[in-house]
Amino acid sequence: MRTLAVSNPFDAPVYYEEIVASTMDVSRMLANNGEPHGTVITAGFQKAGRGRIRGRSWETARAGDLSFTILLRYPRIEDIPSALTLRTGLAAALAIEDFAPALAGRVMIKWPNDLLLQDGGAVRKVTGILAEANGGIVHIGIGVNVGQKEFPEHLRGRATSIGLAAGEAGDPLALLELILAQMYDGIQNVNGHCGGWKSRIEQRLYKKGDRVKFAEGAAGSHNMVSGTLAGVGEGGELLIVPDGETVPRSFFSGELVSVCPQSSSTSLTQLLCGQTLAKD
Repeated sequence: MRTLAVSNPFDAPVYYEEIVASTMDVSRMLANNGEPHGTVITAGFQKAGRGRIRGRSWETARAGDLSFTILLRYPRIEDIPSALTLRTGLAAALAIEDFAPALAGRVMIKWPNDLLLQDGGAVRKVTGILAEANGGIVHIGIGVNVGQKEFPEHLRGRATSIGLAAGEAGDPLALLELILAQMYDGIQNVNGHCGGWKSRIEQRLYKKGDRVKFAEGAAGSHNMVSGTLAGVGEGGELLIVPDGETVPRSFFSGELVSVCPQSSSTSLTQLLCGQTLAKD
């Protein structure tokens, strides 16, 4: 493991390993060794990167992509910032648009932990985020497809990279610096992102204002809710107005399922309806 000369506003080291099983696992080791708040571990390749739901993996190319975990320490679990995963997603979205200006306005947040890119006539996954906490210690893993040109067969058509969508890809470590800067501004600072993280997330929230189908609860749930996606709450929960009701309900766990909105107006969701999103 070596230390990178990467700017980190958290004033903590940024470590690099060529190959790891998972940066989340290394981050836990670093936490046990007493590494400070804001410590980062990034890797050239993850052999066993994983997603939010058990059994789903995060697959990276051996070169040109970005995989890292940041270690955050808080005195108590109650001190962990609200909606931390979504706010991290906002930070990553803003950083991607700074990194690749051609993608400005094309990066969307899919609740609760994915970033999607509008890529031609499709919407495809470009970033996955995984947050896990043990007391006041939080590990946030982020994987970004930066320069990947080919995807496994089961992901083709469902995933993309910054390079494919923007026409070119830059240095993943430059993107890492931008993400850390945005995370510091949006999470560490009380007034980060102009103090309006909720409204900024809702501005780019995938399916907002459209009819959706939502699988409430654990993965594989058949408890389906249909209604209009109204936004997110102060705790990061998804707000949906169920069909036949007028008041939004809060959902803290579950998975968004794409359906065509029944509306006479033309929206981005209608244009993208029928596209399958990457779940891996």
